[in-house]
Amino acid sequence: MNKKAFFFIDDTIWVFRDLTRKRPASIFDNPFLKMLKKAHDEYGLKTQLNVFYQTDVFYGNDEFNLSEMTDAYKSEWESCSDWLKLAFHARQEFPDYPYINASYEHVFNDYKAIEKEIIRFAGENTIAKATTPHWRPLSKDACLALRDCGIKLLSATYGKKIEYNGDASSLPYGHAARLLCNRKPETSIFVRESKDKAIAKSLCGYNHISEEERNRTRDNFDYITDKETGLKFKDLGNAGGFNLSTKEEFFNILSAASDKEFLCTGTHEQYFYPDYFAYQPDYEDKLLMMAKLISENGYEFIFSQDLV
Repeated sequence: MNKKAFFFIDDTIWVFRDLTRKRPASIFDNPFLKMLKKAHDEYGLKTQLNVFYQTDVFYGNDEFNLSEMTDAYKSEWESCSDWLKLAFHARQEFPDYPYINASYEHVFNDYKAIEKEIIRFAGENTIAKATTPHWRPLSKDACLALRDCGIKLLSATYGKKIEYNGDASSLPYGHAARLLCNRKPETSIFVRESKDKAIAKSLCGYNHISEEERNRTRDNFDYITDKETGLKFKDLGNAGGFNLSTKEEFFNILSAASDKEFLCTGTHEQYFYPDYFAYQPDYEDKLLMMAKLISENGYEFIFSQDLV
């Protein structure tokens, strides 16, 4: 079997702040990127970093945005673009579901702001043409904006849609407000398959596929082609995110999925950092274990855009 695997890291912004402020001799003197290079050199890991434009004031007033990112390492980023890519994620971490009811202009402008800076400091070849938007759901207008920006494939939510019953407490974290504010016709609720029981009911938008469509495309190289936008939709996460599991649990998940044609897993940047409230000290151990196990099971690492 010709087996392929894709790995991504969401919510990426702090590594750019560190590079800009600490100015190491190489980007791979940075501990976060050094870890990724080690996994690439030893196991062939390719990594897509899904990027925020700026830090969020939720973590304090030590603000940073991509326009401040140094371009001193541009040639180094460019030389690694065959295994390390950067992609649009969102303007910042909060609010949740930033593009659930977004206008075309909102998403187009956010994308272009991120793209402009990536080209400046890392080169055009470093930009990925497929992505997972923050929290995933997008309005149809948002999908059209990303298509017009050159995105080919989007991560999709999946599952049974249900009606909102009007009870705000039935959704977590104030998500009822996100559902209702400027609500689009395609915005809905679905029953989510997740280890995080708090989000068993979640929001979905235009990039939502049925459970049957997800099952048909989950473990192979196929995807759902949306006729109205031309975009490809796929559930990018059939092996879950390792920030939600212990190292042993994640090993078992990967081992159980090692007969799949296509395997996709990811995590989030912030769990790597000791000053993050939910810091995971075994972050690097889990990442290297993942890369080693997937490689030893006969997978070749690719980017999700390579599916299209």
